[in-house]
Amino acid sequence: MTVLDFARRKRAGEPIVMITAYDALFAGLVDAAGVDAILVGDSVATALGGEGTTLSATVEQMIYHGRMAARGASRALVVVDMPFMSYQVSPRDAVRNGGRILKETGAGAVKLEGGAEVAPAVEALVTAGVPVMGHLGFTPQAVHQLGGPRVQARAQGALEKLIRDARALEKAGAFAVVLSMMPGRIAQKVTHVLSIPTIGFGAGPLCDGQVLVLTDMLGLSEADGAGGPKRYAELGAEVRETVARYAQEVRSGLYPGAGQG
Repeated sequence: MTVLDFARRKRAGEPIVMITAYDALFAGLVDAAGVDAILVGDSVATALGGEGTTLSATVEQMIYHGRMAARGASRALVVVDMPFMSYQVSPRDAVRNGGRILKETGAGAVKLEGGAEVAPAVEALVTAGVPVMGHLGFTPQAVHQLGGPRVQARAQGALEKLIRDARALEKAGAFAVVLSMMPGRIAQKVTHVLSIPTIGFGAGPLCDGQVLVLTDMLGLSEADGAGGPKRYAELGAEVRETVARYAQEVRSGLYPGAGQG
């Protein structure tokens, strides 16, 4: 998959499948399962690092995890998040940090959050040869400004602003945009006016593709799945039960057992 394939998928009406992964092991597994894109999200700070927000993620951390994921993927497009304050200060900072991420990870693109205000950074990155995916709606790097994780674009005039922001990203050269946590009818209208594909996260079924956080989808996180993204498995409980069984066997002398090791 390349950024050009994203455009072809939208024109053909073929949904794009995207999922997060943060290392070679899981990137290889989801790649083999046939996903189109792997997002190495700054959600690594919350999903794996135990942080309350994504704000602590650094460029170095994203390079580390992006490089691992790129090693595990052979087909899917690997997209690495640009972390908080790595692109907001100036387009020059954005190019320097985005260029490092692309060069040092082997990924195919970066993703950044924001609308018209980050369009100059997007344009500078694309001009420098760094493919960019945008992100609108609930933007986790602005979690404190937005008052926490909540559905966006409900206020009067929200659709018009979203469309202006989305068009600004498209004009700046973004090849796709994530629409996060917004009413489905709003996401549908934004999707309709763009020539680039939209990837929905809690934004209804009518985007050009969908993305999920792998640890949530597999039931590895402690978050309650009710009302949130669909959980396709409950592997957290299975891991706990498996390790508890191993611990019990060690303590009772059943493992390793006679003749083993």
